[in-house]
Amino acid sequence: MTSTAARPSNDAGAASTSGKTFDSLDPRDGSVIATHPVQGPDEVRAVVDRARRAGQWWADLGFDGRRDRLGAWRRLLIDRTDELAALVSRETGKPLDDARLEVVLVIDHLHWAGKHAKAALGRKRFEAGALMVNHRATIEYRPLGVIGVLGPWNYPVFTPMGSIAYALAAGNAVVFKPSELTPTVGKWLVDSFAEVLHRTDGYGEGLFALVTGEGETGAALCRSGVDKVAFTGSTATAKKVMATCAESLTPILAECGGKDALLVDHDADLDDAAAAAVWGAMSNAGQTCIGVERVYVVDAVAEAFLDKVAQRAATLQPGGEPRSVYGPITMPSQLGIISGQIDDALSKGGRAVVGGRESVRAPYVNPVVLADVPEDSTAVTDETFGPTVVVNRVRDIDEAVERANASRYGLGGSVFAKKRGYEVARRLRCGMVSVNGVIAFAAMPSLPFGGVGDSGFGRIHGRDGLREFTRALAVSERRFKSINVMTFDRPGWVVKVLSVLASVIYRRNR
Repeated sequence: MTSTAARPSNDAGAASTSGKTFDSLDPRDGSVIATHPVQGPDEVRAVVDRARRAGQWWADLGFDGRRDRLGAWRRLLIDRTDELAALVSRETGKPLDDARLEVVLVIDHLHWAGKHAKAALGRKRFEAGALMVNHRATIEYRPLGVIGVLGPWNYPVFTPMGSIAYALAAGNAVVFKPSELTPTVGKWLVDSFAEVLHRTDGYGEGLFALVTGEGETGAALCRSGVDKVAFTGSTATAKKVMATCAESLTPILAECGGKDALLVDHDADLDDAAAAAVWGAMSNAGQTCIGVERVYVVDAVAEAFLDKVAQRAATLQPGGEPRSVYGPITMPSQLGIISGQIDDALSKGGRAVVGGRESVRAPYVNPVVLADVPEDSTAVTDETFGPTVVVNRVRDIDEAVERANASRYGLGGSVFAKKRGYEVARRLRCGMVSVNGVIAFAAMPSLPFGGVGDSGFGRIHGRDGLREFTRALAVSERRFKSINVMTFDRPGWVVKVLSVLASVIYRRNR
């Protein structure tokens, strides 16, 4: 799988000239995992410049060449799943099986992106129109160049790879700035892809490159001349990223927070719905942008449903062991937000069915199930990012839809119903919905992923995700000579004839 195309240099440019560094810590015990450089604007721009040179070689490989190399990377991830999962577990604190699941999902997405890029982005012919029959009309999707990816810490492999894999498959170079909480995972990903390219092409650095640091490094990446920024994080940070990118009209894809709702109709399978609500709310310590944070259950089955949720949630205990059901709160500052929302819910008349304020015991939070919480409580309006869930009863499914859509967020959602599931799903103001399941859409590479409102805009995954990192190139080619209307030399009668022809053709066509 070697290529004769010109290759960029091997210089990765990853060091920090300032000498500043920061440590990556295990959130369970505060031990140091690794030390990373803090890179400034000049260093970041140099990495982007090298990526641009590498990106031309990568684009010239074509869809098949890129698919082969992404396939080799996929096989490496398969062989080293346990190694990467162990690192993810250590740097985030999540259980080993949760980390392993994250890697397995990435393997599936990487395969899909490489396999389907050609069909989604390759040149296709379209109808030129009755008035331009002497032309051929085609559209293809060309890579943008260099994509800057700002990744999150909660799913440090799965989430950024939703941009990285699809951007690479589309023919772009990528510069990745992982969260300052999970930089070691980011470095592992970059190094593993470089290893694949070393094997196949004799070099590896530059095409998929790493920059590390905190907010200033992210801002430097936005100002570095990248052709697009793919951001995942909070709505507040997304606004700062957008403002920075606006300085140079750099486009941005934003996947922000959520306050996802699960709706339970009167005919739902309550055991399935309760299991989904608890897992969707508590897995990964609730640190999931598409996790279940609100449940609206029809009054006729509310008590039975709430009992089933409480029974399940009460058995869960977090911990720092590899086989714990979920781990610590990765970002310490989030503990105050979780406590504040619990206090607000209770002070406004909500009740704690499982847990309560005492459930917050740093760095862990025990499961919390709140019921009958007023809709103006921060526990209902604001993203929590912790193992808590609000269960509120409604008179019918129509009221459930109304309350679910009242949020300023609109990322994902779930509906449990035997008869009206799809009908209800279509009425939700969000980007993705699972019917009689929870978060299932994220595991399906063919489905686009993204939100509306304060949950952001743009899409990763699927054909939409591939096209997100491209520009549409429309080309018209004249196939044979005929009367040309696009010239000052056209005869005077031509436009009149075309007007009559258009009237004849389009009056009768529907």
